[in-house]
Amino acid sequence: MKSDANRRDGWVVGIDAGGTRTRAVLADARDGQVRGEGEAGPGNALTVPGPELAAHLAEAVASAVPAAMRGQVLAVAAGFAGAARAPEEERGRVRARAALGAALSRLGIRTGAVEVHSDVEAAFAGAPGRPADGLALVAGTGVVAARIVGRVPAATSGGDGWLLGDDGGGFWIGREATRAALRAVDGRGGPTVLTATVGRALGVAADTLPPAGGGCWAPARRAAYRAGLLPAVLDRPPVRLADLAPLVLEAAADNDLVARGILREAVAHLVLTVHALRPRPGELLVVTGGLTAPDGPLLTPLAARLAGLTIVPVADGRAGAVALARLLTGHRPADTP
Repeated sequence: MKSDANRRDGWVVGIDAGGTRTRAVLADARDGQVRGEGEAGPGNALTVPGPELAAHLAEAVASAVPAAMRGQVLAVAAGFAGAARAPEEERGRVRARAALGAALSRLGIRTGAVEVHSDVEAAFAGAPGRPADGLALVAGTGVVAARIVGRVPAATSGGDGWLLGDDGGGFWIGREATRAALRAVDGRGGPTVLTATVGRALGVAADTLPPAGGGCWAPARRAAYRAGLLPAVLDRPPVRLADLAPLVLEAAADNDLVARGILREAVAHLVLTVHALRPRPGELLVVTGGLTAPDGPLLTPLAARLAGLTIVPVADGRAGAVALARLLTGHRPADTP
């Protein structure tokens, strides 16, 4: 039997599987230093079909872990959007474990120390000092927050997916941009540059777009625009509406009132998601995801609305996943840089 010291001498893999992309990191089990990285397509355990999810995981891990080092991987920890660590029969967890197992087997990584976490657990574990208790918010394509106790979620808020929730996330922002464009077409909403930018992004015919400079947009052109926009949206996977979120950020930066209103409402949704967990004054809140990571476009307004909390942004869940993988090898949190 290998000694504990030998068990620690090797490599660990941390995976951050989000709604937009899957990222993997190879790190030294002893000191957590990163030795390789890889990236692939979406990793949401509930919305990505199983074979596709396994393929994305395999692609990301293969890029991060050279073939010659795969037999020396001691532990793998993965944080998945759409999954949780408990209960065992939770659908996202079951799908994530199956896909991860298939990916690792395909690559010849045969360690028995493999654990599936939620994306919010991985994000929280990546905070400086590796805290055990506090709050975490992931605001990327989707939105979920959790109260963490002993590195395990004790309560969650949000995380209901694009059909029923994800209010304030990238999908929600992209959907609101599309709705704003349609409302501008028929007069239910005010004029916005999003009508043109969303139309172009979705491939609507150029001769149906609103005239540049605010000229007359004839009823026939409006009808043709709507007739082109609706099938363009419905022919794509719904979650792809998140691709339109950057258009809202650009329009808001140019002082488009409709776009600015969408972002204000997005921040209000994120605040409500955190407040549902009844945060205590000064409590730690770890935030990540494309919208609230360091330099994220909604980090500053969110921090202003949650000024009573200690907000710590982290880039993503990779560092946390590495820390959780190192725990599987016997390293204490204090051993994790």
